[in-house]
Amino acid sequence: MASSRGYLDFIIDQLSGLEGVTSRAMMGEYLIYVHGRLVGGIYDDRLLVKITPSALDLLPGAEKELPYPGAKEMLLVDRVDDSAFLCALLERIAGEVPASGKKK
Repeated sequence: MASSRGYLDFIIDQLSGLEGVTSRAMMGEYLIYVHGRLVGGIYDDRLLVKITPSALDLLPGAEKELPYPGAKEMLLVDRVDDSAFLCALLERIAGEVPASGKKK
């Protein structure tokens, strides 16, 4: 099942307090970047983020989910209604992941 554009718009709106947020469509799903760093994505209308020390700290007990078969596990964010929390979470994750580079 592909994610809906409406859910992406909701998440992007929730992140309006955080500068440098962009998204990219990818095979029916959406990747989320902060300052050019891939922090997570929307898969089957679920917000999943990369597993980093900050993500584990801010999401204790979060379920680990696969965005698609064969992918690395990610953390399911269930507090999507809390804009301040989402902004803080994604900003901290962005500080812990490498900058995304273009594939050659």
